Amino acid sequence: MSNQTTVTEFLLLEFSKVRELQILHFVVFLVIYLAALVGNLLIITAMALDRHLHTPMYFFLINLSILDIGAISVTIPKSMANSLMNTRSISYAGCIAQVFFLFFLVGADFFLLTVMAYDRYVAICQPLHYERVMNRGACVQMAAGAWASGVLYAALHTGNTFTVSFCRGNKVDQFFCDIPQLLKLTCSDSNLTETGVILFSAGLVLCCFVFIIVSYVQIFRAVLRIPSEQGRHKAFSTCLPHLTVVSLLVCTSSFAYLKPLSSSTSRLDLVVAVFYSVLPPVMNPIIYSMRNKEIKASLWKLTGWSLSTKN
Repeated sequence: MSNQTTVTEFLLLEFSKVRELQILHFVVFLVIYLAALVGNLLIITAMALDRHLHTPMYFFLINLSILDIGAISVTIPKSMANSLMNTRSISYAGCIAQVFFLFFLVGADFFLLTVMAYDRYVAICQPLHYERVMNRGACVQMAAGAWASGVLYAALHTGNTFTVSFCRGNKVDQFFCDIPQLLKLTCSDSNLTETGVILFSAGLVLCCFVFIIVSYVQIFRAVLRIPSEQGRHKAFSTCLPHLTVVSLLVCTSSFAYLKPLSSSTSRLDLVVAVFYSVLPPVMNPIIYSMRNKEIKASLWKLTGWSLSTKN
């Protein structure tokens, strides 16, 4: 059996061999990347400068934006550089780093969304106890727990993937190092590895998702009992963006990682990978700012558009 050290680099998916299309791919990904950076940085800056937004919900949103910036920075810049320099290679160490940091950031993202569901549950279902339960120390501990859980989750998956040997070539059918595509290159029987990854991921995602769903069932029951229509609208406006973000991340990542490898198709995998690794960091600032009047007001104040509107 060949030793895994014989593989010194991997070849990522090439979008096109036509130079003009490679440049187009670079420009498209550059626009997407800059949109994600600008959107999340605006959210972070607005919440940090506005004292009215120094609450647990917005503290978690800042953490979410930081994770989104990191997640999209793991995959897109390397793909853009490859297209610009007309190459496909990524070093073995670089591939390990991509897998680890992507799983760390996306995993911490999902754990943080679970914490945010609990925050919304306490705020709406137990408002009298909110300040006591969601105090500053508790919020910091919850956020730190989400980040630490992401590290452990990434270490487990990365170690499980790269302890096997690769002898079926080094061509990865994805624009970044993706575990399902790497498992296709192993020369040892990857069924056990794949089963372990699927079972662990399915169990973890299911537990978090059930917790989020149960929380929102209680939240919607409490919201429907609110006599004021304005109060119901305010409660829904803070919950629906979070539920939309959770659904987007869970549906796309579950389809990518929980389906059998044999049913994979390169084009379908590519589309799904874009949806769970590229789309959430771009869409999250838009989703939250569109549905939240406080964030919109803070962003207008930050950019100075409110002054020009008054004039």
